[in-house]
Amino acid sequence: MLINQSCLESFSLIEEFDEQAAETIGGGYRVFEIKNKTVYDIPYAIDGTLTGTLAPDSDRIWTAYSGDGLTIEFDADVRIDYIKLKKYNLTDGVYEFQNDLSTDNPYDIDLYSVEPIPLF
Repeated sequence: MLINQSCLESFSLIEEFDEQAAETIGGGYRVFEIKNKTVYDIPYAIDGTLTGTLAPDSDRIWTAYSGDGLTIEFDADVRIDYIKLKKYNLTDGVYEFQNDLSTDNPYDIDLYSVEPIPLF
C-alpha cells in the first residue's frame, strides 16, 4: 500500500491515505458481533432483510464487505401488541441487546456497543 501511496503522491493526486480508506479501497471488511443479554427472543433485520430471531444468551457474527457497515433494525418494545422500531448503523465491534434501564417500561430493550473487535 505504501508503494501505491508513494506513486500517487508523485502524481500529486493525494497526499495521504488514512488506514480506513485504504482498507475500504483494498477490499477490506467490517466484523460485528451481536449478542442477546435479555430473556426475550428478539427478531431483527440486517440491511432491510428480516434475518431471524436472536434467542436469549446467543450471538451472531456478521461481516460487511463494504465500508458502510451494517444497518440493524429491531422492535425496542418486546411486547407483542406494541411496536417501537429502532434502527442503527453499526461499525466494527461487539453489540448487546440489553434491557433499557433509561425508561420505566420493563419491556424496553436497546442495542449497546460494548467493545470493539480487535483488528488483526
